[in-house]
Amino acid sequence: MKPNPMRAALARGELQIGTWINMIRNPAILSLLKAAGLDFARVDMEHSPPSIETIADMALVARAIDFPIAVRPPKANREWITRLLDAGVWNIHCPQVETADQAAEIVHASHYAPMGSRGMAGLGPGSDFEKGVSPVERRSFANEQVFITVMLETAGAFDHLEAIAAMPGIHALTLGPADLAQDLGMFGTPDQSRVLNEKRDLVLGACRRHNKVCSMLVTSADEARRWREVGALLLVYSTDVDVIYEGFNVIAKQLRGSSP
Repeated sequence: MKPNPMRAALARGELQIGTWINMIRNPAILSLLKAAGLDFARVDMEHSPPSIETIADMALVARAIDFPIAVRPPKANREWITRLLDAGVWNIHCPQVETADQAAEIVHASHYAPMGSRGMAGLGPGSDFEKGVSPVERRSFANEQVFITVMLETAGAFDHLEAIAAMPGIHALTLGPADLAQDLGMFGTPDQSRVLNEKRDLVLGACRRHNKVCSMLVTSADEARRWREVGALLLVYSTDVDVIYEGFNVIAKQLRGSSP
């Protein structure tokens, strides 16, 4: 069975750079992003329209070309986690995690025994249709490949930061900046950036203390460099929508003779 390239690279301490896919549903986008030099793509199902069938097609291509996808489901519950893992997704990006109990439920749903009780499935994309190993070996290998990131998106989540970060089976932590700013009453205010950076520092510190990967959304090379220098290894730059918009907006202005 195929190993998870992103988890292996992070275990070696290698920086992984990706982007959000919010709009493009053609799996060929994965080949394009790999050719462009990215390491992975994060596909959004919480705020975007792709179906489970679209994700299954993307997961199959991702495994074939060794360009992993991480998927944010509409909700990080057993139903969605089971379907995504069985479809061949290695990496689950879990939104709205507020308590250690929620984190424990995610671990339980995403791992086979003894760590959890992930539902048993037959041969499929999640096991690369591999029949040459025993079921016990197959489940053990799967547990070693799954990679779980949790998003802290409310003020209350930070009351449980240490317990969440300490939990085995949670591999990476990040925050959802827009939702967190909204919950803090800071969205759109002059203090938003400062307050969010304070929360980012708390996440980074918890990751260091508990040997977890720190993931950050970045909007510039300078921002990426800053977080990389302090130890964040999983960086996500912008989205397909924003990159396409900004690129065409700049060239349209240039073609019309105005300044970019």
